[in-house]
Amino acid sequence: MSTDSPARASRERILAKVRAAVADAPPASEAPRDYLDSHTSDDPAVVLGLLHDNLADYRAIVHRSTEAQLPELLARLLAGHGARSVAVPPGLPGAWLAGTDAQQRHDAPPLTPYELDATDAVVTGCALAIAETGTIVLDAGPAQGRRALTLVPDLHICVVRAPEQVVASVPRAMPRLDPTRPLTWISGPSATSDIELDRVEGVHGPRTLEVILLLD
Repeated sequence: MSTDSPARASRERILAKVRAAVADAPPASEAPRDYLDSHTSDDPAVVLGLLHDNLADYRAIVHRSTEAQLPELLARLLAGHGARSVAVPPGLPGAWLAGTDAQQRHDAPPLTPYELDATDAVVTGCALAIAETGTIVLDAGPAQGRRALTLVPDLHICVVRAPEQVVASVPRAMPRLDPTRPLTWISGPSATSDIELDRVEGVHGPRTLEVILLLD
């Protein structure tokens, strides 16, 4: 018998009582969905500008780039932060880091916790970016990697393809996200405050978030 059998049995007893208690309850009414799903113009330039402003408001450092300019920009950002090593998630286009002198540490097989802790930066793509909230969403898809990659290194550089990965609002983002995937929602660098409201960055994630809006 497995060690969690008593816990499982207790859970089943509790759930059985809940099911019995609600067995005769009327079906829940459908929640009204008559609210606006966005408060932003559908103009892609307006949506992108709003995303840029809100990312910066959350203390992310925002850049705009073309595909041709991207390798030079990434190399410059990594060098500017003194990054001697960079974590590379599976599926990241090889050309993106072609210009950097930083040691590229590919996460396949997965880097150990000690190797990841000793890595200065990580470069990833994303699943979506939400303009009205200044939020980037990762889902562990290609060019994003596992969650630890973007939580341990001190510097996270995230590339957002615009306009195809940019949506105006959370309601417009939800249908494009798979709830069964490990979703990470990022609004600025990791930060917390103590009881005196002294802000400290980098406590439970990267101290610095740089976002590159990659324009078609």
